[in-house]
Amino acid sequence: MDTDTVDRYLARIGAPRPAAPDAAALRELHRRHLEAVPFENLSLHLGEPVSLDEDALVDKIVARRRGGFCYELNGAFAALLTALGYDVRMLAAGVFGGDGTLSPAFDHLALLVELDERYLVDVGFGAHSTYPLRRDWPEAQEDPAGSFLVLDAPGGDVDVLMNGVRQYRAEPRPRRITDFARPAWWHANSPESHFRSGPRCSRATESGRVTILGNRLLETAHGERTETALATDDEVLAAYEKHFGFALPRVPTC
Repeated sequence: MDTDTVDRYLARIGAPRPAAPDAAALRELHRRHLEAVPFENLSLHLGEPVSLDEDALVDKIVARRRGGFCYELNGAFAALLTALGYDVRMLAAGVFGGDGTLSPAFDHLALLVELDERYLVDVGFGAHSTYPLRRDWPEAQEDPAGSFLVLDAPGGDVDVLMNGVRQYRAEPRPRRITDFARPAWWHANSPESHFRSGPRCSRATESGRVTILGNRLLETAHGERTETALATDDEVLAAYEKHFGFALPRVPTC
């Protein structure tokens, strides 16, 4: 990622260029990314291809001001952090379901950043921690989004818990973005993928979260949640532009 692309990416998330690749700057970049770049699966419902090529990710997130799912968001953020001088590793992770079962590794892409401490970095898991999590901290880590625990798991893996509930299990082995191409294709194309069940778009805000699910607008501010039905296609498209800053060619459909 060249200097001009880095500057455009930083402008996209409203962040100044860090003076040094340190923990304070990482926290700020993490928060700003979550508030600017949505977790969304709209490409799957607009007939758009999903590519993990760096140029394609930059075009989608920076030039087109869109978002993506974990492989896209954390893949792009890893490229940005690397260009800023951070030591970044991509980790394969399995996701815990509501019944406690663990999906296969590579179902999720998370990041590990090594500074004076190791940090789990994740801007691609939807509603998750506002700030990076200390990888080797044995106690609860309080965050605006909740209380998080990072626990050792079998085989050198690590489990991430949010408010006492296991979210995902990450492997320690460093991976390449190309290692995630097949699972990304599966999630984008398989009828068994939950991302195919319907369009969704969500990002953090300073006071909570804003989400569009199909034709429903969900807003949470200071713990208070409101839901608005979007009655027409024009209302849906206007909501995307107002809350996420991009104009879609049409309403995403299942």
